[in-house]
Amino acid sequence: MAKNKTKKKKDIKVYLIVIWTLFLLFALSVFLLFHGIVHEWFGEMPTFEELENPETNLATEIISADGKLLGTYYIENRSNVSYADIAPDLIHALISIEDVRFYEHSGIDKIALFRVAKGIATGNSDQGGGSTITQQLAKNLFPRGENLSKSKLVIRKLQEWVTATKLEYNYSKDEIIAMYLNTVFYGHNAYGIKKATETFFGKEPDEITMEEAALLAGVVNAPSKFSPRRHPDNAINRRNLVLKRMETNGYITEAEYDSISQIPIDLSNFGVLDHNAGQATYFREFLRSEMHEWAKTHFKQDGTPYNIYKDGLRIYTTIDSRMQQYAEEAVREHLALDLQPAFYEHWKGDPKAPFVLKDEEEVEKIMMLSMKRSERYRVLKKAGWPMDSIIANFNEPTEMRLFSWDGPIDTVLSPMDSIRYSKFFLQSALMSVETGTGHVKAYVGGDDFRFFQYDHVTQAKRQVGSTFKPFLYALAMQEGEYTPCTKVPNISYSIQLPDGKFWEPKDSGKTKFGEEVTLRWALAHSNNRISAYLMKRFGPEATIQMARRMGVTSDIPAVPSICLGVCDLSLYEMVGAMSTFANKGVYVKPIFITKIEDKNGNVIETFKAEQHEAMDEVTAYKMIELMKGVVYEGTGVRLRYKYGLRNPIAGKTGTTQNQSDGWFMGITPDLTTGIWTGAEDRSVHFKTITLGQGSNMALPIWALYMKKVYSDPTLHISQGDFQKPLSNVDLEFDCDKYEEEQNAAAAPEESEEDEF
Repeated sequence: MAKNKTKKKKDIKVYLIVIWTLFLLFALSVFLLFHGIVHEWFGEMPTFEELENPETNLATEIISADGKLLGTYYIENRSNVSYADIAPDLIHALISIEDVRFYEHSGIDKIALFRVAKGIATGNSDQGGGSTITQQLAKNLFPRGENLSKSKLVIRKLQEWVTATKLEYNYSKDEIIAMYLNTVFYGHNAYGIKKATETFFGKEPDEITMEEAALLAGVVNAPSKFSPRRHPDNAINRRNLVLKRMETNGYITEAEYDSISQIPIDLSNFGVLDHNAGQATYFREFLRSEMHEWAKTHFKQDGTPYNIYKDGLRIYTTIDSRMQQYAEEAVREHLALDLQPAFYEHWKGDPKAPFVLKDEEEVEKIMMLSMKRSERYRVLKKAGWPMDSIIANFNEPTEMRLFSWDGPIDTVLSPMDSIRYSKFFLQSALMSVETGTGHVKAYVGGDDFRFFQYDHVTQAKRQVGSTFKPFLYALAMQEGEYTPCTKVPNISYSIQLPDGKFWEPKDSGKTKFGEEVTLRWALAHSNNRISAYLMKRFGPEATIQMARRMGVTSDIPAVPSICLGVCDLSLYEMVGAMSTFANKGVYVKPIFITKIEDKNGNVIETFKAEQHEAMDEVTAYKMIELMKGVVYEGTGVRLRYKYGLRNPIAGKTGTTQNQSDGWFMGITPDLTTGIWTGAEDRSVHFKTITLGQGSNMALPIWALYMKKVYSDPTLHISQGDFQKPLSNVDLEFDCDKYEEEQNAAAAPEESEEDEF
């Protein structure tokens, strides 16, 4: 008996030694993990510095001038918000479903751990998980990695406990729950609560309703399984489970649960945030390249350059989301409902459509060139395919998605046929600039960025036609001897070229041929003969210098025919230049960004438009009066009789050779807006000037855009007249009255001798 008693005491002693040894080993492990010692045994642990500044990939946000989110650049579509910016219902829902004792524990929930242990011991795995929100945050901030062995998984779990304790030590409960919501993936490319509420409901995190909060709290457990888009039944069951837990924990009443649980899930504002979707897609892509260059020369405190995909910058742009919407609507309305149907009808039954080429070989060259510019060709060429195999591939029918104004078309077509299909579409571009500031308020680079990624605002350069003439007329006005009412004989003018030949432009009409006409009339009717007269008077070099002072940087050949716009310029250059007239002769370079902030709201850089004087204010005002004639009596008159725009407008239409390009520049006291319309290839166009002129291709878009702008009182866009220069302008712009005054001044005066 005594022997058994001695053995029992010995066994207890051994058990105690083992238990204390295990406890001490556990304590030692925790100590080593907590202080990051011997990480070669346990793996890397986050330092205190890393916990104070946890690294997450934050999307760069593009903000409009009126405070709307235009889009993001990201690896993970994530933006952080503070606790104060989160709806209380979402906090209550999350705690109810994930960690009901969140405010009671210090990172590790002992009750939950005992429950899990009991479940393991009894074989009942439905007892629930033991991870707290803080532990889940630790896992989100410092991921485990994949394919861990059981021993490593145990160590990793221990690391998460230690990290959770550190998080509780460094942050308040409110900060921890906000950090957790900012790190969670909700599915549909939405990382963090801000992007989740935008994606699912088109709202900010503090605007969501209780049923929306319950849905989002439930989704995080399994984003794919509980996606309301893909599995609506799973989603609503999960949402109602969250609501039931909220009732159990006293956040809502039984009556509220019964009522809210019956509400269907509303996804009417659901939209996956995508680089190719949303507003201002062409602008956002242009801005991306600009920001890449900016980031190369701007550095963070650690000396590394900024990364627009990871560093959570906020780019405040000049774009106004309302005006951008009106611009996109105007382009769509004119092209989809009017111009494109007319183009199809115009080419109906023509086997060479849409190419205005007699030689089939020329058509073949264009098609082959387009094939070589395609992404499919690039991929096949890189893979080592020979040319004959590539051509065969391009002629083999395949499933594809094509653009149409009624929405994307899923069909089966050969890639080569799809190229020809796309050639039929006329493209339009629009840029609208605010007078004085140079702020670009609207930017449309083409029909649809998903299908046509060539930007016709800043990337493309096309012949500008008669929209170039104001440069020449401005030069004439600046010299002082000319006014809008100066008369010039409307006859043919020839200019000798360096090779001894003569250049003599023609006009399509014979109106007032042989008569004297005012410069106002000549510009209003885009008369080529008077342009030749002025070019002969001032020369190409002086005209180019005027264009340079007005912000044009592209190459311009020093030949007389530039007065008819044979040079290729961008819409960006043309709008900036034309705004000089409204800016009283000061060129203000159009800009797109006002400031850039870092993820903490610190301003990194602010932007202001470059400017310089291009001409005196009297010359600029003369040009405004000249260009008013285009709208009152010339090629832009349909703005008044068709669209009812009777406020003061200065403008200029432009049509290039063979109607390949249609332009309209419209200037008001507050906005200068330019439109270009044409096809991707210059050999694709209307065959008649009636349909292909700028007043039919581009001007209607300007009219539709401005009517929408004027109808929005929140924009405060004036319909008043242009302000006269502060200096006295002793000019008469009513040319009939001016002529009467000139005739009176030219009449011979009676002498004193004649009176006798």
